[in-house]
Amino acid sequence: PPASQNNEQGSTLRDLLTTTAGKLRLGSTDAGIAFAPVYSTGAASGKSGRTMPNILDDIIASVVENKIPPNRAPKINVKSEIKDEPKDDKKCIQDDCSKRYSDIQYSWICDKHVLWLRDHKNSNNWKLFKECWKQGRPVLVSGMHKKMNFSLWKAESISLDFGNQQADILNCKDSIISNTNVKEFWDGFEDVSKRQKIKNGETALLKLKDWPSGEDFKAMMPARYEDLLKSLPLPEYCSPEGKLNLASHLPGFFVRPDLGPRLCSAYGVAATKDHDIGTTNLHIEVSDVVNILVYVGIAKGNGVLSKSGVLKKLEEEDLDDLLRKRLKDSSELPGALWHIYAGKDADKIREFLQKIAKEQGLEVLPEHDPIRDQSWYVNKKLRQRLFEEYGVKTCTVIQFLGDAIILPAGALHQV
Repeated sequence: PPASQNNEQGSTLRDLLTTTAGKLRLGSTDAGIAFAPVYSTGAASGKSGRTMPNILDDIIASVVENKIPPNRAPKINVKSEIKDEPKDDKKCIQDDCSKRYSDIQYSWICDKHVLWLRDHKNSNNWKLFKECWKQGRPVLVSGMHKKMNFSLWKAESISLDFGNQQADILNCKDSIISNTNVKEFWDGFEDVSKRQKIKNGETALLKLKDWPSGEDFKAMMPARYEDLLKSLPLPEYCSPEGKLNLASHLPGFFVRPDLGPRLCSAYGVAATKDHDIGTTNLHIEVSDVVNILVYVGIAKGNGVLSKSGVLKKLEEEDLDDLLRKRLKDSSELPGALWHIYAGKDADKIREFLQKIAKEQGLEVLPEHDPIRDQSWYVNKKLRQRLFEEYGVKTCTVIQFLGDAIILPAGALHQV
């Protein structure tokens, strides 16, 4: 601030800009403001010729709803606000929810780390979601497929409409990417005999990599785009027009993450000999993510596990009792296995994977980041070692048809 302004106001501005945790209550409003300024220096000093003070003014104007006269700028006491919060938010949420949210159908899974909202139609879901989201914990919402036009998402429907398109297809076994006709991928989606073979005659585990994505999705698949948008869980947060979807309302000078949507399609691991690989390796997204399982194909052909065989494989995982119960429900169709880790464990996991790489005789370069590079699928044996040697526990979630998994930015996950 200019020298003419007093020190107290300068301190207030500094507090506002540097505080990203805790709730800031300004004036009479009771709203908690999550604030994390991210901007492009190129945009700040490029064509527009805007200077840093202008940008700071814009940032403040965009997040502070109550305009405070310069001569009455309050001293923000972050500590006093934080100490009023419950000491154990996790315990507070779980003990208090049954009374405060008796009208919402929900359960806690994964050792009470993940909130499961069981009725996607309940318009009050966002209230409980907000309490959980403040803790940076994943949320699962089931039944989303009941709101969707299921025929649009069938494998044969997508193949029929877009089979002549070219796209990048990833071989998950050896990470080789090839540009090929989309029809080849979809022909083998549920018929193993039509899938590509790799050197030893083994069936390839293929993934259609983020096709289509973003604006291409909307332009190429307008009907599916509209079907997806009207079916999003917790629209207050997840819809592009949602009032609580901060990313959609960021001012133009912010660097916006790619908010999608994108279609992720992959063959099932059940049709391969090696069940220690995944279709999505361990990684971190830079923005919050909602992932809806819109279709589950049942593969047919030689060597494919039967449905009972797939269920048996899943039961060998370290599963929550409620997830085991869902597996036995014949009306539920499991399609994806997720392993999720809290963002706070990223450094421990990174150190662990570098240690394993050295044990396996792999070269570990200083600039190599196993999480950023998405070079690892942490199999069951490694997950056990990670827990025993570093105290990092895996949160295992089975995603059934119609399940939406909502992850906070920074959460590590593999599928």
